[in-house]
Formats: sequence, structure tokens, C-alpha cells
Amino acid sequence: MSFGPPPGSPFSGPSATQTSAAAGLPFAGMPSELAERATAILDAEPDHPEPDIAFSQWDHDRRPFTLRRFLGPHRRGLAGALGLVVIETMALQAGPLLTQIGIDRAIIPRDASVLAVVAAAYFLAVVVNTGASAVRIAYTGRLGERLMYQLRVGVFSHFQRQSLGFFTSEKVGVLLTRMTSDIDALAALFQDGLVNLAVQVLTLAIITVVLTTLNPTLALITLLAVVPAMALLTLWFRSASEVGYGRVRERIADVLADLSESLAGMRVITAMNRRHHNVIHHANVVGEYRDANVYASTVGAVYGPSSETIGVAGQAALLFFGGRMVLNGTLTVGELFAFLLYLTAFFAPIQQLVQLYNSYQQGQAAVGKLRDLLSTDPEVPESPDAIELPLVEGRVVFDDVSFSYDGRTEVLSDFDLTIEPGETIAIVGPTGAGKSTVAKLLSRFYDPGSGTISIDGADISTVTLASLRRQLGVVPQEPFLFNGDIRYNVGFARPDATEDEVRHACDEVGLTELIARLPDGLNSPVHERGSSLSSGERQLLALARAFLARPRVLILDEATSNLDLASETLVERALDRVLEGRTAIIIAHRLATAMRADRIGVIDHGRLIELGTHDELVALGGHYGAMYAMWERATGNPSGGNPLGGNPLGGNPLGS
Repeated sequence: MSFGPPPGSPFSGPSATQTSAAAGLPFAGMPSELAERATAILDAEPDHPEPDIAFSQWDHDRRPFTLRRFLGPHRRGLAGALGLVVIETMALQAGPLLTQIGIDRAIIPRDASVLAVVAAAYFLAVVVNTGASAVRIAYTGRLGERLMYQLRVGVFSHFQRQSLGFFTSEKVGVLLTRMTSDIDALAALFQDGLVNLAVQVLTLAIITVVLTTLNPTLALITLLAVVPAMALLTLWFRSASEVGYGRVRERIADVLADLSESLAGMRVITAMNRRHHNVIHHANVVGEYRDANVYASTVGAVYGPSSETIGVAGQAALLFFGGRMVLNGTLTVGELFAFLLYLTAFFAPIQQLVQLYNSYQQGQAAVGKLRDLLSTDPEVPESPDAIELPLVEGRVVFDDVSFSYDGRTEVLSDFDLTIEPGETIAIVGPTGAGKSTVAKLLSRFYDPGSGTISIDGADISTVTLASLRRQLGVVPQEPFLFNGDIRYNVGFARPDATEDEVRHACDEVGLTELIARLPDGLNSPVHERGSSLSSGERQLLALARAFLARPRVLILDEATSNLDLASETLVERALDRVLEGRTAIIIAHRLATAMRADRIGVIDHGRLIELGTHDELVALGGHYGAMYAMWERATGNPSGGNPLGGNPLGGNPLGS
């Protein structure tokens, strides 16, 4: 029920939806009518201190991930939980023994005083069991959440530690599976599986001891009738279920990978009219996951009823032999009754162990997947004795650099290039020539196969990655914007920047008008991947981010290739401000962008074949001269005309 004016009435202000719509933005915020409730909920939340995270590129545990090593630091806590399990189980299993005492020493002799004592003891056992169980569940729950928190942070930190090649070779959905369903399976194993395993195993041990104490002969008959058959059945189940749950873990990773790829590529899927095909493909992927689950369920379905059948047969054998012993006077009625109760209790843990073994198999499969992940070392490691790169002037040298992505086909061969401090150099060439690889090697996303890359004389492989990348700025062809507001995205590399510094960076690259027309200014949301902004606006935000980060060396990887003429003009103006006083490498897609550079390098088949100013290369009449002549014909721009006017025909003489 709402006590305010109805939305859209003349007495109500514009809603969040209307405000965003007026600014041309899709709505993705908190409805105003729910804001007060959300604030009240947040105010009631407990305070959480900032986590104390020590992240290191190289100083981390490289030992194989195992369940024992994972739980090892918490031995004392686990020992305390085991003590509570012992108390809980002993109190629970006192019931049948107290029943036997009550029958033999109170009911048959008609002794009311003994019956009262037994009843009181029974009640006390129930209270102790309930209390120990409650404390144990709360204790292990908190301990389990702490362990899962550490594991999630550890896996996420391991992702941050990896090199770029790791993410190009792994599917996003598979990585999501490691962080979600695999860790959830491990959490279920610890919080429910291991503790309950201890309860059930201890229950079986106590029952065996009590049965042997009451009547060794009948206990031996009972166990011989049950244990061998159960052992054989369990061995079969262990082997079959291990295969089944391994398949389940693999297939769920396939499902999430296909889902992630389909969601990320929905625009292309729709444009290419592939939705029906994708539904069929996903149905096949989900079908394989279903088949894996059906197999695992079938194994459990065989094991469960079979174990129940063995239990019923054991009870029949116990009733027959135990009944004869009662008739012969070698066993009391109370003892037979206790035997029957304990035998029922003996099979309840076995049934629980069936389910626990399912959790154990899922958890062990998850441990194996996490072990493989956490044992993956970064392809671009940071040396333990790496030094801090001091503030650089920006002299970049590629010395005889060769590189191959697959270890066979070289993308760069004997590449030599020197860039002086403050110089802007453009790299041009056909598609696949190795232009973007130059940028990736300088950023140390990859290491060269041979040769060295240095900044101010320091080999970048000998300095810390943090100190290197603090002084490098990268503006990619498709700038990635995070789900947040403009201030967050511009200040991403400098989260400590003040609002005035963020606003100044936006003003410098020409974002003043955009921010002025947005309803919340710098606090306006840009949504996931910047979906509420145009390509030019996203690129300007990326340039503002680079401007605010104050890098000494700036890399522009085809930063204007996807822009229209109007957007390109805005970005070109912003580039003049961002490049001022910085060493810059421009991976050029458009010839107009390359002409702005102090020098231009032409790459073909991984080799630098031409290097010079625009006029020098045109006069040379080589590859660049041919590109320029093609550009002139496509644009109708005569020699000596304005080379910075873009390409209205969309011609692209440089390749992509």
C-alpha cells in the first residue's frame, strides 16, 4: 500500500525511470518507492570491517590443493567439532540400551522406581543430544563459512594472478563453474558430509560394541549376515558413482560455458538469426548433463533399495535366531528388543552413508577440478627478486624481439624499434601483421620468445608487474566499462582520485556536455559494458580513465577504428590532450589516425619494414606510400589536403 501520490500524478515528481528515459538511458536503478525500504534494510545490516587481503603475484601456496591441506590449519576447530559429535552420538545411542534396562529390570519385575530412573535418564540423554547437536551445527556452520570465504577469495586471487593467455584459452563458463558449483559442492561436503560422516561412522562403531557386549554370539550372526553383502555392494557403488559424479562435474561446466557464451554473444546470435540453432545446441549440451545425472541417480537407485533389502534380511535373521535364544533362556526379551532397535539404527547410518558418499564423490570431483586450476602457474611470472620500476621518462626499446602465440608460427620476427621519450609512433600494417602483439608485449601480457623489451634501460621482465603497469596506460579498441557510475569507471586506475580530479579528466577529453545532460552527473550509471552510452562516449570515458591515471607511456590499440566521423572527431581532439608530454604507441586502423604520429612504422609478416615520418614514407613510395595513395583515391582527398578528415567512404587501407 502506498500513502504518497500515485506515480505520474501532477503531485508526484519524476520517477527514476522517467528521469533516465529523459536522458536517453535505460532504467537500471532502485525504484523511488522502494528506496526508503532498501535504506532501512541496509541500515540494519551489521558492520563488516575491510578484509585484510595480502595479494602477491608470486608469493602463494604452490602445493597441490587437497582436502587434508585445506582443512589442516583448522585441526583444533575440527577436533572440537569431533568432540561434540562423540557426545551427540553417545547420547543418541543410549536410547535402545535404556529401553533394554527398562524392560528387563523395571517392566517385567514391575519395579516403578527403576522405571522412573530409566525414564529420567532417557530424557536427559535426549536433552544432551539436542544441545550437543545444536552447538555442533552452529559451530561447524561458522567454521565452514570461514573456510569457504577463504577458498573463494583464494580462487579469485588466483584468477587475478593469471596472464592474459589463460583467459583466452579457458571458457568463461568453466571458470564460473570453479567459483560456483565446485566450491558449493565442497561446502556441502564439509558442512554436511564430513561431520555427518563422523556421526554415522561413530554410530556404527558404538552399535557394534554394544551388540557385542549384550550377546557376542547373536552379534556375530547379525554382522555376518549383513556386513559382507554390504561391503561388496558398497565397493561396487564407490567405483560406479566416482565415474558418474566425474561426468556430472564436467557436464555442468559445459552447460555454464555454453550459457555464458550465448548471453555474451546475444547481439550477434540475433543478427545472424541463430537463435533456433542455439536452442538446439544448448538442448544437446543440457541433454548430456541430464544423462550424466541420470547415470549417477541410477547408481544410487540400485544401491539404496539393495541396502534396504540386506537390512530387512538381517532383521529377519536376528528375529529368528534371537527368538530361539529367548525361548532357550540364553537371551532376555529386553536384550532382543535392544538388538532389534540397534539393528534398525545400524542400517540408518548405512543409508545416510549412501547419501554422504554421493556428496563425497561430488566434493572429491570438485577438489580435483580446483586442484587443476590452482596448480596453473601464470604464463608471465613475476620474478621473486623483481625490482620496482622508478618513474620513467618513456624511452621504449624493442631489441630483436620474436614472439609466437602457439610456439610454432612467429607473429613477430627480429623486431627492432626505439621510441624516444615523449614521441608518438603509429604502427600500421595489414590484418594479422602483428600490430596488436607489439602492444601486448609492451604491457607484458605475454613475454617474447627471444629478445628484450626495455623502458629507460630497464628490462620489463625484471621489474614488478605493478610498477610497470602503473606507468602504462592502455586504451583498447573496445573499451570495457564496468557496471557502475561514470566516476567509478573514470577513476578505475586511481580509486583515490578526488571528484575534482575526475571531473577535470572528463573535461579535458570533451565529456563536459555529456555529464551535464545526465541526471546524476558523474554519479550516473553506465550499466554493464557501458550499454547506455554510444561507442564514442565509451571511448572518451576510456581516454579520461587513461588521462586520470597519468601514465608515462600510453598505448592506443585501434582506439578509433569502430567510430563514426562525428565520434572520431571528438576522440581525435581528446587524443591531443591525452598524448601531450607522453610516449605513445598508436596501433592504427585508420590512416587519418596514423598521420597524427611523429613517426610511422609499417609491419608486415611480423617484421618492421618501414619507419619514418608521414612525408618520408610517402616519398619513399613503398608499402606506406601505396596505402596513402589508396586512401587518397577512396576519400577524394588530393595531396596536400587535410589528412585528418577521416574516411567518409569507410575505406580501410590498413587492414584491421
